[in-house]
Amino acid sequence: MHDGWVHKMSLGLADVRRDPPFAEGHGQGRPWLVQVPEIKRKSTEGHGRKNTLLRHAAAVLLALLAAPSFAQSAPHAVPIVDTIPTARDVAYPGTIALQVDATDVWRSIFRTREEIPVASGTHDLILLYPQWRPGNHSPSGRMAQVSELRFTVAGKPVRWRRDPLEPFAFHVELPPGATSVTAELTYAGALQSSEGAVLANPDLFDLEWDRLSLYPAGHYVRDIRVRPSVTLPPGWNAASALDGGTAAGDTRSFAETDYETLADSPLFAGHAMRSFDLGESVRLHLFADDPKNLEADPALIEAHRKLVREAMALFGGKHFDHYDFLMALSDNFAGIGTEHQRSTEMQAAAATYRQPAQHGEELRVVAHEFTHSWNGKFKRPARLWTPDFRTPMQGDLLWVYEGQTQFWGYVLGARSGVQSKDMVLGEMASSAASYASMPGRAWRSVEDTTAEPVVAYHQAKVWPTLTRSEDYYREGALVWLEVDQILRRRTGGKRGLDDFARAFFGGNDRGQVTYELADVIAALNALAPYDWRQFFAERIQSPGQPAPLAGIEAAGYRLAFRDTPNPYEAEILTSAGALSLSYSLGMTLDRTGKIGGVRWETPAFAARLVEGMQVMAVDGKAYSHDAMKAAVVAAKDSAEPIRLLVKRGDTVMSVAIDYHGGLRYPWLEPKAPGAQPLDQLFAPRTRG
Repeated sequence: MHDGWVHKMSLGLADVRRDPPFAEGHGQGRPWLVQVPEIKRKSTEGHGRKNTLLRHAAAVLLALLAAPSFAQSAPHAVPIVDTIPTARDVAYPGTIALQVDATDVWRSIFRTREEIPVASGTHDLILLYPQWRPGNHSPSGRMAQVSELRFTVAGKPVRWRRDPLEPFAFHVELPPGATSVTAELTYAGALQSSEGAVLANPDLFDLEWDRLSLYPAGHYVRDIRVRPSVTLPPGWNAASALDGGTAAGDTRSFAETDYETLADSPLFAGHAMRSFDLGESVRLHLFADDPKNLEADPALIEAHRKLVREAMALFGGKHFDHYDFLMALSDNFAGIGTEHQRSTEMQAAAATYRQPAQHGEELRVVAHEFTHSWNGKFKRPARLWTPDFRTPMQGDLLWVYEGQTQFWGYVLGARSGVQSKDMVLGEMASSAASYASMPGRAWRSVEDTTAEPVVAYHQAKVWPTLTRSEDYYREGALVWLEVDQILRRRTGGKRGLDDFARAFFGGNDRGQVTYELADVIAALNALAPYDWRQFFAERIQSPGQPAPLAGIEAAGYRLAFRDTPNPYEAEILTSAGALSLSYSLGMTLDRTGKIGGVRWETPAFAARLVEGMQVMAVDGKAYSHDAMKAAVVAAKDSAEPIRLLVKRGDTVMSVAIDYHGGLRYPWLEPKAPGAQPLDQLFAPRTRG
């Protein structure tokens, strides 16, 4: 008890209470004192009685202090203390030796050992697991798959704790004199898609180094030196953009590099591998579950060579000393498409390169990801570049980073022949039709969808046409087509987006450069003065805009509907065994008649059909794709509704859909005979 309390008690201040206005800490009120009536002396005889009362008051006071308070205060916020140092552009002392054991691909279990040097006098080493992954534009680090973690110094275990504020950070207590710490990590990779991206199967493996390692806090990742190696299953082949690769048995070692470059340089490995020289120090590495799928169509390989030439002609240079396409040909692998400065992670259906005529849609990833070496890796929005993998990314310019890359994916795919012109037109038609009937555009702008990687990274949407998704890709591409046509119109055909790409993303510089929206606008104004700021404010930053068809129409095409799917949709539907009635009834169905999705405010929506329902019969016949299409066709010349028998859970019901518009699938058609501006845009710029 404080001395001042005794003094106040002697003055007759004896009643101790707890009062919320002075509360401190976690719910225990702060003691305060209240004046109580003074006990007056009446006689000498009463003196003993008063002493007794004082002793009683003191006992009551002590009891109150010891007893829990029932008049507790409301909670008050506990200060948030960030103990993780901010990344600084200073070198980390020493080089980390990183060893990955990837021999257990059967169970997708990978073990990592890191020897991490520490500066003299370090007592609390803070290590981070990568959280914000470049290319994902989101906090997509798979911390949950880190299944075992241990730290030792000189062979002896040391204490560690996870940071209470940042669960991707670990504090490791080091004993005096420690010069290094050994970190051992076990990563349990996904075995099926419901568990995450499947990056390993018994025949293939995609090693993303950042998933299997920790790095020291407080430094730019480009300032952390690493010497990596990986041990593969016996007899496996491997390819990566990392430099200085050597082999000793089944272990591949690489030259010392920085952690940023390491995370940007995945390694593909597998039993069956085949490589092709594409020119300009670019190579294509195919990995397959089945060796027969390495028998690539020669014409397709030549189209890849032309893609490289077309990209060089477009950008006028390159920002890499060598480049490696890494392609997994498998039907049991993650659907990867991730960009890197000197390589690309990709996956396609197993037979894609052997039978490209049946898998043209799968090849759209090739030109897109190659373009990212210029747009996205060499040059990226200022707030999408971060000094480490802890700093949050801000993606408000993803409509440039991804949207214009999507545009060049269309163009370079068509110019090179990696994709047919009809396939590209089909994909653009599907995008245009989707946005022309998307109610979500009324409330949500394209710019707002750039938050989607953080808000709902690759999560399935129940009503995607109302909620929208990562539309900065496809709608962004259609907006950039309009930009191209405005440039051509205002310069009499002398300038186009090709000129912007060369000026803004081109050259032969190495490293990275960042930009702001003002830089994009300045580069466009240098080609053709225009109110570009207002243009993007309307097309990108404002909801409730007209359907993004202006670029298509200015390029000499128009959106039309036919009763058969375009080549792009036809291939997807055939591969999935699905039936799309998206632009007629407003839904898609699988082989069994299960509804895969319903578009908002369509006849199917009005009939209260929802995703997951089972269509059992149509117009009195057992469900089949043919029966459903026949019913839609018949209703076109009839006043009768289409009648479905559907099941949801244990409930079976009859549903009538009052639709008479026939089958409708989107196409792009020339507005007039002869070559159109879009045809000229798709025309090759190089010979051969």
